[in-house]
Order: sequence, then structure tokens, then C-alpha cells
Amino acid sequence: MSLQGFELEVGGARVAGLRNHGDGPRVLALHGWLDNAASFVPLAPHLPHLDLVAIDLPGHGHSAHLPPGASYTTAAAICHVLDVADALGWERFSLLGHSMGAGIASLTAAVSDRIERLVAIEALGGLRGPEEDTAHRLREHVTATRALSRKQLRVFPDLAAPIRARMMTNQLSEGCARLLVERGVEPVEGGYRWCSDPRLMLPTAIRLSEGQIDNLLQAIACPTQVIYATPAQSYYPEPMRSERLQHLRDGRLAVFPGNHHLHMEAPAQIAAVIQPFLGHDNAG
Repeated sequence: MSLQGFELEVGGARVAGLRNHGDGPRVLALHGWLDNAASFVPLAPHLPHLDLVAIDLPGHGHSAHLPPGASYTTAAAICHVLDVADALGWERFSLLGHSMGAGIASLTAAVSDRIERLVAIEALGGLRGPEEDTAHRLREHVTATRALSRKQLRVFPDLAAPIRARMMTNQLSEGCARLLVERGVEPVEGGYRWCSDPRLMLPTAIRLSEGQIDNLLQAIACPTQVIYATPAQSYYPEPMRSERLQHLRDGRLAVFPGNHHLHMEAPAQIAAVIQPFLGHDNAG
């Protein structure tokens, strides 16, 4: 089984992705920051029963960028997830997210009763921002936003450099890095350039406090499977990341040695957790 490419029109904009038409539960998969739907290519063959839809989030992969003047915010991402489900004709469905996608998925589950089950890999509830950093963070965002139009996008003569960069940044194998890069670049005169929206690189304007994240996690009513790699990422450390599970009404945790993209590097191991959790009898 391999994922097949598809496109939808959502709100007048192109949403691209990869899909497997299994006869089991409906699952919408959300990738991490600056990744794309190819993040779930290694995992999909180990979950052949799922009706699995992995989308390129706005500004990523082959999906359209947000229009000028729009911002990539968490609230907008949650609305987008529900709009995609509407376009698919799904009333009830499960969410599978990695990193940023897991943050979006968990917050979607906090505010929508349409989510049947949640699988969150390497994030839960999003990144926090200390309250005392609020003014500094907003200033950085405004300054960077106003300067963005003056920046020129780098052109690579071939894919070797971007693949090497992904390998170094995320400790990825060459094969996994290539999957993400090939879907994350576009051909231009002189070679290739990243096709992700440069606005995704802007500092986040406002981040939630830990107390706000706790409140949102407490609102998640659906069963939730959290999967973490060890050692923990510096920006999502222990014991904070494990303590977040205490706020879930119905949560469970699996931890495996590995890197941040463990679902790509050890897909069979991760699928062995996901498959019984989602099951064949949870389809909407």
C-alpha cells in the first residue's frame, strides 16, 4: 500500500496531500513545522486499514500559501483542519499529528466534538511562552514581518544541500530527509528552492502560557495516545511534557528511544502502538 496524491479546494484555496483509501477508521494526519504530507509515507504501509489522509498544511508542501495579509495562527489552523474534514465529507474522524501537527491536533480536539481519537507524536498542546516574554516576542514578530519582503529566497543547484540540511537539523536518515525535501521544494531557474511560505519562519507573535495549555488539555474529551521519543527535545523538556498528560481525561503514553521524527525512522514500532489504539471499530 502506498499513499496516492490528491488535491481539494478548501475556502477557494488548494489543499494537497496523500491518501490511502482503507476500509477502517477515518484519520486526518497533520505534519510538523516546515515538513509536509510525506512525513507519513514511511508509516502508512504499516497502517493499511486506515482511511488515512495526510495533508500539506497551508504554506507547506504543495498546498497554497495564505493570501497576503493573513497570518499563520493556531486558531486559523484549527479552522482549516475542520474545513478539510468538511471537504472530505467527514463528520467524525480521528487525528494523527506530529510535532506542530500534534499541537494543532490536540487543540482541535480541545474545541471540537467531532474528534473520535487523537494520536499526538512529539507534542501535546503546543509550545508555551512565558508571560514575561510577551512584549519582546510580539516586537520580534512585527519587526521580522515588516522586513520579510526584502529577503531573497536561496536557490539550490540540486537537492544535495537541502537534504543534507534536513539530515543535520533533524538527525534524519538520508532516505527520510529526501522524502520531505522532494515534496518541500519547487524547480526554478538555476535549480530548486523551498516552496514553503517564508512567513512560516517568522517568530510566533503570541504563545499560550502553561496554564492556558493546561486548560485546553483538560477540555479534550476523546481518548488520546501520546508518543514521545527519548531523549526529549530541549524546547519540550521533561518533566513538563509528561506532566501534561495528567490533564487528559483519557490519556496514555508510549516512549521510545529515537529522534524527533521517530514515526519516520521507526514506523513499524510506532504503528504497533497506533493500530490497536485506533482499531477497526472506531470509524465514523
